[in-house]
Amino acid sequence: MPKTVADVMSRDPIVVRAETPLKEAIQILAERHISGLPVVDDVGKLVGIISETDLMWQETGVTPPAYIMFLDSVIYLKNPATYERDLHKALGQTVGEVMSKNPIAISPDKTLKEAATIMHDRSVHRLPVLDGTDQVIGILTRGDIIRAMAASQE
Repeated sequence: MPKTVADVMSRDPIVVRAETPLKEAIQILAERHISGLPVVDDVGKLVGIISETDLMWQETGVTPPAYIMFLDSVIYLKNPATYERDLHKALGQTVGEVMSKNPIAISPDKTLKEAATIMHDRSVHRLPVLDGTDQVIGILTRGDIIRAMAASQE
């Protein structure tokens, strides 16, 4: 019988809300030695993920998009909307301003193989695990899958 997400996930993960101050989320990540947190709304439904990647903008800053001038017109070589989004992340003060929206999630009954495929194909490091009412009941990381693989080989 293949292992499921429920067999391996970390249960009752720490979650934050969109209005949580960014400093508080950074403290949680640092103190707990974790790389990301699910973001939930007032009723506990998943609205985003905040990860180390999202926080890098705070330190690195943002480079304006390259452009060329042609006949008194500005032609951007990259999408300026991306620059505006990144700038917002770099200046954000709350989790909601910095988090990645529309995160990919998984249900606890999926197999580890399905979870690993999603993580690989979508280049994500963690999957929030949602019950039938979209409540966050766990989190599955790449490390969890690797540990399960190692345990099955013993």
